[in-house]
Amino acid sequence: MIDITTKELEIEQELKRKIEFICDFCNTKPTIINGNIRNINRTNLSYVEPHRIIIKGITFLAFNYSKTL
Repeated sequence: MIDITTKELEIEQELKRKIEFICDFCNTKPTIINGNIRNINRTNLSYVEPHRIIIKGITFLAFNYSKTL
């Protein structure tokens, strides 16, 4: 049987601050959902799920340590 371990990633404060600043300027409210790292046990396979930022029904994907939004 396949065992999958999930670990939640926290969004960087600088990235979160930039998103909130842009949304405040546009008078909207973002919904930020943290990403995950999923590891398949006893293998070297892993999947990094990006953070999801939902603004006015549009979903944007963002990773930590990213220079662009």
